[in-house]
Amino acid sequence: MLDILYRDSRTIAVNKPAGMLVHRSWLDRHETQFVMQTLRDQIGQHVYPAHRLDRPTSGILLFALDPEAARLLTQQFEQKTTRKTYWAIVRGYLPDDGLIDYPLKYQPDKIAESQTEATLQEAQTRYRCLARTELPFQSAARYPTSRYSWAELVPHTGRKHQLRRHMKHIFHPIVGDTNYGDLRQNHATAAHLGTTRLMLHARSLSFQSIENGETLTICADTDESWRIWLGTFEA
Repeated sequence: MLDILYRDSRTIAVNKPAGMLVHRSWLDRHETQFVMQTLRDQIGQHVYPAHRLDRPTSGILLFALDPEAARLLTQQFEQKTTRKTYWAIVRGYLPDDGLIDYPLKYQPDKIAESQTEATLQEAQTRYRCLARTELPFQSAARYPTSRYSWAELVPHTGRKHQLRRHMKHIFHPIVGDTNYGDLRQNHATAAHLGTTRLMLHARSLSFQSIENGETLTICADTDESWRIWLGTFEA
C-alpha cells in the first residue's frame, strides 16, 4: 500500500518509496512492482504521472486522475510554475547557501541515442545547508572522522539526474549515490550507520489545483534511513 498524501477529484499524490520504479521500463524487465500499477490497484482507477522521480529517490509523486488533468499538470511543470524542494545528505560541510549554475550534457533514456547526442543544457540548482555533523568513523585515508551536511535543494530546471550531478560538480556528492557519488563514503556510512539507499528525498511540492486554481503545497515524511541520519544532526 502506498502512502497517499493528497487526493481530490482530479489529482492524487503519494510518497514514493526509495527503490521503486514509477512505471514499467524495458531497462528493468525483471521488476514486478511499480508505483503506477500499485496505485491504480489501490484506488481502483487509472492514474497518469505528471512528473518523474528517479528510482532510488523517495518522496512526493503527483498523478492526475484523468487525461485532461494530466495535460494541465504536465504544463505546469513545463512552464516552471511548480516548486519542488528536496532534502539530501551530502559529503562534507556545505556552504550556507548558493546557486549552482552549471550546464549538463543531455542524457537520453534510450541507449541507442547515447552515442550521437552531446547537447549541453542549462541547469540551475539552489541549495541551502540545514545542518552539519561530524561522525566518529573514517571514510577517507587522511581524516579520522567524517563530515556531512543536511541540504535543501531546489531545482530551477529539470535535467536528468540534475541534483545528483550538480552536487558532484561542487564536490559534495549525495550519500548513497552509486553513479555520481563517493564509493568510499558510501561503504563507510553503510558499515557504520546501516544505510545504503540514495539519501535524496522529494520533500515538498507546490502546484496549482486543477479543481479551483488554488496553490497547494504537499509535504512527504522521510523513511527509517532518513530518521537515522537526522538523528546524527540532532546529537
